[in-house]
Amino acid sequence: MYKGAAVVFDRSGDGLLKAARLQSLNKDMQKLVNEFYKDDVRLVYGGGDPDSRIVLVGEAPGKHEIIQNKPFVGQAGKNLDEFIAILGINKEDLYITNTVKLRPYKTNPDTGREANRTPTTAEIRFFADFLKSELSIVHPELVVSLGNIALRSITGDEAATIGLLHGIPIDIEYSTINFKLFPLYHPASIIYRRELRHVYIEDLQKLKAYIKEQGLVH
Repeated sequence: MYKGAAVVFDRSGDGLLKAARLQSLNKDMQKLVNEFYKDDVRLVYGGGDPDSRIVLVGEAPGKHEIIQNKPFVGQAGKNLDEFIAILGINKEDLYITNTVKLRPYKTNPDTGREANRTPTTAEIRFFADFLKSELSIVHPELVVSLGNIALRSITGDEAATIGLLHGIPIDIEYSTINFKLFPLYHPASIIYRRELRHVYIEDLQKLKAYIKEQGLVH
């Protein structure tokens, strides 16, 4: 397992230094993945402002994310854009990443078609130290987890459920840093469960108020 650069930076505004550390981390990650999987596995790294005070953490990339090599595109990305618009902040001012950096998928034996699936516990654990290092480098004050996978990875509680904890700020001691965690349903959840939309919007309004109260954006 990776035991590399869990480096904490003071909030000096030096995004270039953080970007360099993230690039080094990504190279380490790709090297270890290649050694472990013995295959050409494409990863989707985090992106955005490495000096952001707010980080969004999702589950894992899907087909469209792999093609475009960036997190949250396709329909889930459209829902994320809507959610960011509700918050009244610029997407470019955020740092966005996923818990698992490779695409978890299953192949239909009859058609040969690939479909997204939930990451396994082994996959989540494989990338756990990389996520810790990534967040330690960015050093956010607020982390917004999107869905159960991100929530469980960050809290370290594999029994945690978004249904019980959504919309509730939580104090987190994570690796070498502390931050406030704000759990939300994953943007893709409202595609499949339309009844969640009103809850999702209510949580976003709570998050918007919290961000304004804490002065996390200008």
